Amino acid sequence: MGAPSSRSSRETEPGAGNAACRTSLLTRRRFLNVAGVAAGAPLILRSGLRAASPNGKLQHACIGVTRMGGNDLKNFLGNDRVEIVALCDVDSAHLEEAAKQVPNARRYTDWREMFATEGDKIDSVNVTTPDHMHFPIAHEALRLGKHVYCQKPMCHDIAEVRLLTEFATQKGVVTQLGTQHASKIGDRMMVRYMQDGVIGKIKRAYLCTNRPAPNRLGGPRPAVGQQAPPELNWEQWIGTAPMRPFVPEIYHPARWRAWRDFSTSWVGDMGCHLMDATWRALGLKAPKSVIAEVDWVWKEEATWRALDAKSSQPMASEIEVLKESATERQKENWPLSDHVTWTFAGGPLVDGGEMVIEWFDGEFLPPEDVRAMDPSGKFPSEGTLVVGTEGALLQRTGGAPMLLPREKFQAHPKPDLPPRDHYEHFVDACLGKAKTESHFAQTGPMTEAILLASIAIRNPGQRLDWEAATMKIPNFPDAERFLRRGYRNGWAVSGAPF
Repeated sequence: MGAPSSRSSRETEPGAGNAACRTSLLTRRRFLNVAGVAAGAPLILRSGLRAASPNGKLQHACIGVTRMGGNDLKNFLGNDRVEIVALCDVDSAHLEEAAKQVPNARRYTDWREMFATEGDKIDSVNVTTPDHMHFPIAHEALRLGKHVYCQKPMCHDIAEVRLLTEFATQKGVVTQLGTQHASKIGDRMMVRYMQDGVIGKIKRAYLCTNRPAPNRLGGPRPAVGQQAPPELNWEQWIGTAPMRPFVPEIYHPARWRAWRDFSTSWVGDMGCHLMDATWRALGLKAPKSVIAEVDWVWKEEATWRALDAKSSQPMASEIEVLKESATERQKENWPLSDHVTWTFAGGPLVDGGEMVIEWFDGEFLPPEDVRAMDPSGKFPSEGTLVVGTEGALLQRTGGAPMLLPREKFQAHPKPDLPPRDHYEHFVDACLGKAKTESHFAQTGPMTEAILLASIAIRNPGQRLDWEAATMKIPNFPDAERFLRRGYRNGWAVSGAPF
């Protein structure tokens, strides 16, 4: 593991000393060795309590306790078969607030120290941090044989996803991606309708989200930073990413998704929810190709053309400022809007030899004739439309799907599905009573497909042909540099070549 912070990380005792740094590169041979896992290796789970539980409850640790982390904490705290014994967060103010709900839990600001101290005392963890820290934390939990509930996306990079998927299968522990909608009745109805052929063979799917989000920043990075507040361990927050100065309001705790170093773009976040039902229903595998277009402001050339079109004699200084700003945004930020098209191989439930899924974000909207299929006249700001040869399915995120046209399917019976809770299901699996809905062997390959879209967004207008087995983009190999990143010195992960 990487070296802990120089200041104390545990609230009640001093932190551990510095560990030796190690740097290495992820080799293509390593990729080839794990490629079979993403293609669908058998899943063997060794469930049950692993720690010396004094009361027969799952001994659980929460890593990240604010915002979505607070939601995860609430859900695990509400399960009477779970005892939360440890809390970890890089922000001691958030940690103290969470501790009011679990006053007996031991508290840490360094997850590495938490594992070193609690390794034989916990059965499971949830990892609810910015995307760039998912892999090192989840990998360490797996290495210690802990069950892992990890927020989506599974990792920041495709290479990390591939390795974590393999490692989870190898360790045989219970895993669950935080795609909580996958367990809800609505998504499971979507899967059942498609698999039962209710709307015929599937022709195309449209994923849409254009709701306002606090993480949509115009960028670029401020030129000057400042000292982080005393309650925030900035070294720990930056973690594996390149160091940068702290700036309030634009990183921690809510707006880190705007930045490429820490997130995978909006598609990396919400794409995991919106694609999941279609992926599972059709049994999709790795995409054949993906292509993206982005908002014009994000592209230097488009910025210049748009400005030039507005004035016959634009000010040269104004052009240069906008060009410089656009270039800096490309280095640092994700576009405010994007449209992605994946092409998958077809299958028995698909109409024709290929399945196309489109993603629309921000100013990009599905075609007018597609939006007109919503009988309410108000196409959802976030949702999924799946079109088949005999009808369509429209679902607002988290809700029950609507069969279209309504008059045709008005009398069609709803499937009888038992209620299910994503967190409860994870606990059931940890106790040996179930198999999780979103285990890594299932969600890993889907996450790879979604993160390939993030790479396409970095290279707008360029189709990326994907060879999943070899992890190559043969028609545009320059994009392969985004498959993996180097970790900051001191943050190498034991057992993983980053």
